[in-house]
Amino acid sequence: MSSSHINAATPVPSFADLGVPSELIKILEQRRITVPLPVQIVTFGEAVAGKDLAARAPTGSGKTLAFGLPMISRLSHDKMRSPTGLILAPTRELAAQISNELSPLAVARNLRVQSFYGGVGFSAQLRSLRKGTDIAVACPGRLEDLMRSGRIQLGGVKMVVVDEADRMADMGFLPAVRGILDAIKEDHQTLLFSATLDNDVKVIMDSYQHNPTYYEIDLDDESKRRITHQFHIVEQAERTALCAKLISAQSSTVVFVRTKHGADRLAKQLSHQGINAAAIHGDLTQNQRERALTAFRKGTVQTLVATDVAARGVHVDDVGCVIHYDLPENAKSYLHRSGRTARAGAKGTVVALVTPKQRAMAKNIKSTLKLNAEFIGDFPSRKPTRKRDALFVSATPRAQLPGTPK
Repeated sequence: MSSSHINAATPVPSFADLGVPSELIKILEQRRITVPLPVQIVTFGEAVAGKDLAARAPTGSGKTLAFGLPMISRLSHDKMRSPTGLILAPTRELAAQISNELSPLAVARNLRVQSFYGGVGFSAQLRSLRKGTDIAVACPGRLEDLMRSGRIQLGGVKMVVVDEADRMADMGFLPAVRGILDAIKEDHQTLLFSATLDNDVKVIMDSYQHNPTYYEIDLDDESKRRITHQFHIVEQAERTALCAKLISAQSSTVVFVRTKHGADRLAKQLSHQGINAAAIHGDLTQNQRERALTAFRKGTVQTLVATDVAARGVHVDDVGCVIHYDLPENAKSYLHRSGRTARAGAKGTVVALVTPKQRAMAKNIKSTLKLNAEFIGDFPSRKPTRKRDALFVSATPRAQLPGTPK
């Protein structure tokens, strides 16, 4: 396996320089996408040449087009109506987002893209299979169901993408991914993209890729400065009030909580404080989740209160702020959640609400990710010895974001 470490400050060629077909460039220009991003620049040549590769790139760095453009450029319409391209995604929202982003480009090359995921009925997906699907974008669970019933054949797949591979591992999907890859003929190309590539993901690389090139795409200093990280020290009972103040300073905010019940409860509490909020989590139907996302994208909902199921599924370019209402358990989750803001060159703010008991956890996240982050407020210097002492150790800070009046 060869390796290449790329900094985002690399000189930028055009899509035409990379060899992207002119009809695809025209579609990109209509969407005001005129300059390729680093991950697209470094991977396009090898991907379109049919070589295996693995790329670690930050969330929001343009991975969908990095694998979508070469796939659409390489593949041709199959008369057997079976997929020749397969993209595996961990969540329904991400599968839908990939399909929506690639469909207009595929049409220009006479290709059909269709997404397959659970939470919705089989009828529409089965109709699309009967009509013919060239590129299938699928979550592992639904794809396994279709394979078991004989409704989809993968024998003609020439190019496979495993997107958000580390998230696949976190959600327990690796056995399903391995089963799917085992069902595809040996002489196919495998691309693997993810925000992080750890030991679990390396299993896929070692077992299903042949001499892949490994790319690491880092944010340059200017990109890092677009994100402001803050750790607010706050008592447990005072988080909701502080969260509401922080949201009021932003145009759009995604708030992450740990549980489904917590998401519903916080959305209601924020609504009572005059903030138009909607919850999004795994217990909602797919239509309910899509309605919430659509309202958020249109601006009719200012705030999404989400569990980690949405950490990889919320793809909105103008999210101004991410709030970790419940501090994530590790640096990887913090990174994935935070990737919902500062996308497509925009600026963003990430705020973690840290209770005094979470002091060590917060400092570990800050240290692991080497965040240039400030702690706002002071940790209590001692534990209260009597119940009434708790009145004097509250460390609630002011809700102060950049540009907010004191």
